[in-house]
Amino acid sequence: MIYLDSAASFPILPEVRLALMDAFENCYANSASSHLLGEAVSLKVNKVREKLANEIGAYPSEIIFTSGATESNNIAFKSILFSETAPKNKKHIITTQIEHKCIFAITEYLVTLGYEVTYIKPNSDGLITMQSIKEAIRPDTALVSVMHVNNELGTVNPIDEIGELCFENDIIFHSDAAQSFQKVDIDVDDLNVDIMSFSAHKIGGPKGIGAIYIRDLRHKELTPVIHGAGQEEGVRGGTVAAPLILGFGTAIEKFKSYYSDFSDNRIKNKLLDKLNSLEIEYVENGVNTIPHCISITFPTIDTETLVRDNENKLCLAQGSACSSKEIEPSHVLTSIGLSREMADKTFRISFSFNVTEQDLDFLCAELKRHNQYI
Repeated sequence: MIYLDSAASFPILPEVRLALMDAFENCYANSASSHLLGEAVSLKVNKVREKLANEIGAYPSEIIFTSGATESNNIAFKSILFSETAPKNKKHIITTQIEHKCIFAITEYLVTLGYEVTYIKPNSDGLITMQSIKEAIRPDTALVSVMHVNNELGTVNPIDEIGELCFENDIIFHSDAAQSFQKVDIDVDDLNVDIMSFSAHKIGGPKGIGAIYIRDLRHKELTPVIHGAGQEEGVRGGTVAAPLILGFGTAIEKFKSYYSDFSDNRIKNKLLDKLNSLEIEYVENGVNTIPHCISITFPTIDTETLVRDNENKLCLAQGSACSSKEIEPSHVLTSIGLSREMADKTFRISFSFNVTEQDLDFLCAELKRHNQYI
């Protein structure tokens, strides 16, 4: 099959597969154990912690390993807002209409506890502007959360500007970097980010492992989302998933080089060139997008039939991967003004590293074949 859904999950890198096999074979000891095998595993885990910290300009002591970005996002909101030191008179949260759905689940829960939430609408280019955040800030704003790269459009939000605004107003700033890590340069100081979420399987690592950066973590008294025996600075209880962490570490080592080579290939431009040569009508959604992801609407294509005819040949996402089986149109696409009909005619095409021009030829031929207005 032709895999065009890497934004949902990147195929695991070959080096990561080997690292996992080795880790499951040799790093079976509990990293919290005091014997030599446990201490050896702990040392390897902390080397990955250091590796991740170096990638984002942080300290290893500010990195907590989690089960993935969803858990990291839960920690970002609940551990911060529920802490004993959190101001009790600040019950306002600002986030956006284009966040991952787990953010909405978290904020909906917080509303039941008395919080108020403002959801910022993106502009027509699919971007969240600093000015829109500025206009929403109130004296009781406790937290602002804006994703770095949108998971459907691939747009890169100006979180450096938003982070500076939050810093000036003494507001905690969180950004979900699941889609941006190792694809966009990240320095948490330059971006003025207080909290940032990461996921391994978005960079060719294993599923079930992620991380969260929390500025000055050891000086904070945070409420755990998962209570346990004090692992991960007491923020995230449970036996540390050492083999998955080591796989994550290998992905951090290898992904960026793969991605750089892929970006140089300009595969997205090649797709658009082929569409133009075949005179297939399309609209690209969003600006300032990352190289491997494109949201594209085909007004004249019978996309429903195309997907059905190619269910054993093409892996394509209509809307976001986490809501592709739902009847409702993508919340991201409707937020930028697409009608339900046009949302249904939109694909998020996200390439893996092994995509070929022959794959693009097949996709474009199928689009041409399902054009309703030939």
